Amino acid sequence: MPETAGGAGGAGGVREVKSAARTVELLELLAARGDRPARLQELADALEVPRSSMYALLQTLAGRGWVRTDVTGSLYGIGIRALLTGTGYLDSDPRVRAVRPYLDEASEALGETIHLGRLDGRDVAYLATRESHEYLRTISRVGRRLPAHAGALGKALLAERPDAELPPGPYEALTARTHTGRASLAADLAEVRARGYAIDREEGVPGIVGFGFALRYDSPARDAVSCSVPVARLTPEHEARIVAVMRETRTRIEATVPAGGGTVQWR
Repeated sequence: MPETAGGAGGAGGVREVKSAARTVELLELLAARGDRPARLQELADALEVPRSSMYALLQTLAGRGWVRTDVTGSLYGIGIRALLTGTGYLDSDPRVRAVRPYLDEASEALGETIHLGRLDGRDVAYLATRESHEYLRTISRVGRRLPAHAGALGKALLAERPDAELPPGPYEALTARTHTGRASLAADLAEVRARGYAIDREEGVPGIVGFGFALRYDSPARDAVSCSVPVARLTPEHEARIVAVMRETRTRIEATVPAGGGTVQWR
């Protein structure tokens, strides 16, 4: 019989289906581990479920391509079906489609890596990236997540919201420069609001500076674009040009992409 016990976590107070929630939690856990496969017991312990139940769930998902195993059958990782589903999300989003040409143009003009990201809870999810053609490049990939407090995309979006919505902290430190306290982050966000864009000076990735610009076709903004550049290539003149090009890119995107994002109004 299907399991339906649990808290009222769905829309309209519908009770959460525990088996479905467990499946989602498992897939999210495997995705977050990246290139670090997990053993059965690790997964059972992490999700606090019986080993036998976890094994049955893994075998079901492996049979459908959502989970993969190594040749010994003892290590588990995220499967190719997750990639196909993620690609479907990107392909179906009218805003991602509309913004992509502007990312191409900004990358061509600056010779640097340009991103489109979306706020998802306390993280930013990367929806599109145009890589620099320079030999010294930033490391990025569509689908990765970065804590919002630790990058230019996230700070640009947090600055569109009242500081009262910031969690109390302490926050995760990704580098020695990451804001870990609420007060220091709030002070930075005040500067973002005054300046009109966010700057991440090695707060998310050592050696990388980012410039983030919220896209205000939603209120508050959910999407932002950014330019990432290695510190070794960032001169005052180059920084000024990055800001000028990215300001213009934001203006053109906001003038082109309609509020509402298409015929379907997603929550």
